[in-house]
Amino acid sequence: MTIRLAIATVALLAVLIMGATPAVAERLVTSLSRHQVLVTSNFAGTSIVLFGTIEPDSPNARRRASAYDVVVTVTGPKQNIVERRKERVLGIWTNMGSRTFLNAPSYLAVLSNQPFDQIANPETVRQQQLGIADKLMPQLLGNDVGDVGRDDAFRANFIRLKTQHQLYLQRTNGVTLLTPTVFRAELPLPAGAPIGNYDVDVKVFAHGALLTRANSAFEVVKVGFEQFVANAAQDYGLLYGLTTAMMAIMTGWFASVVFRRD
Repeated sequence: MTIRLAIATVALLAVLIMGATPAVAERLVTSLSRHQVLVTSNFAGTSIVLFGTIEPDSPNARRRASAYDVVVTVTGPKQNIVERRKERVLGIWTNMGSRTFLNAPSYLAVLSNQPFDQIANPETVRQQQLGIADKLMPQLLGNDVGDVGRDDAFRANFIRLKTQHQLYLQRTNGVTLLTPTVFRAELPLPAGAPIGNYDVDVKVFAHGALLTRANSAFEVVKVGFEQFVANAAQDYGLLYGLTTAMMAIMTGWFASVVFRRD
């Protein structure tokens, strides 16, 4: 009887201690400097600033003593892209092979406060698809759909070309921790940023484990004369084609009059 009473007393003390010190849980709050980017004829690229704070999930919870790691992933509109490999045959460049990437991000940026191997172990990095090389990129492989290894020539060249055009980027110093719980990241958009909706995914890690995440979004839209021309080409295709043909004829006639030699 005495042993049972002692066990019950220890269990009660454990419950009281757990109730007095709530488990650590995090809540992530993020904010973008703007949710819309307007593209005009002189658009030369811009950037959006992301701010975030990591707070306890409840007022009574204690803050985690360990440092946080933050990974920000920005994904642009998805599209099917055909990549072709050209080779020179008898002095002529010829298509020798192709690969279709399905629903590939037209823009992809990955920003973090330190290298991924210092944030989590390789298995977690792969499972969470933290780096660009770890992102799943479904492709048409004959009659099947799948992803190949990162050393595949088509896959490597696809990422290389996107990187050259500043549409894919990865910065392991792209997130700045202003305080242990407040961070800032600058999301760059090049002049050729595709039009459409962009998703922003923020993940917080500690001790190599994912603690919490938050999602936000912004959009890139055309405005002004460019948007008028784009809408006309899409909504009034026949009229747009006739108008451009007439403009080309009139331009040619005017040039022949101006530069005519008598």
